[in-house]
Amino acid sequence: MSDDLQANYSKAYSNKSGYGKRPALVLIDFAQAYFDPDNVLYAGVDDALASALRVREAAHAAGVPVILTEVTYQKGLGGKDGGRFFEKALPLKAFMEGERSGGFVEGLVPREDELIVTKQYPSAFFGTSLASTLTAAGHDSVILTGLTTSGCVRASCVDSMSHGFKTIVVAEACGDRHAGPHDANLFDMNAKYADVVSEAEILAYLASLNDTGAAA
Repeated sequence: MSDDLQANYSKAYSNKSGYGKRPALVLIDFAQAYFDPDNVLYAGVDDALASALRVREAAHAAGVPVILTEVTYQKGLGGKDGGRFFEKALPLKAFMEGERSGGFVEGLVPREDELIVTKQYPSAFFGTSLASTLTAAGHDSVILTGLTTSGCVRASCVDSMSHGFKTIVVAEACGDRHAGPHDANLFDMNAKYADVVSEAEILAYLASLNDTGAAA
């Protein structure tokens, strides 16, 4: 990005929302499909997974709840439960119930104390109980990681903000199949909907919660 363009955006979009008092961490759609070179959804996002796993461990250490999302379409319905999204995005057949490609990638094994949210649309909030669950538990902020930056992460970011949560996106813990959409969407989310931070920043923040017990 040119210095002139950055300066232009900074005039209007340089504000920071900051962190809340009771965050929750969401790992969006780390499915096997994105890591299988033989799958049309392959994105080569191993670095994003490694970053998200480090953030996940830090969240658990700080007592911050962890939510995992997955996409699943009921077998036998032919994608009807995915509506226009399934109709438009043909690769979503990888997430049909029972397909290995739709399962969590190796290295991401859900823990008993982690909430799993099953969704059929891009956002982790749309058509799910996530917002109600977080609100009922008194959470005021959401930390987002996941796949893909330009798709489900962005959709979840917009909905998180729209539901009233301070929203933080961890740049290195998100991934896409191409750097262009990844970088452009991180830039746009940071401008309008969330604070985009580095892995180092979020790890320091979570460590501070661990020190103070603020996440309890």
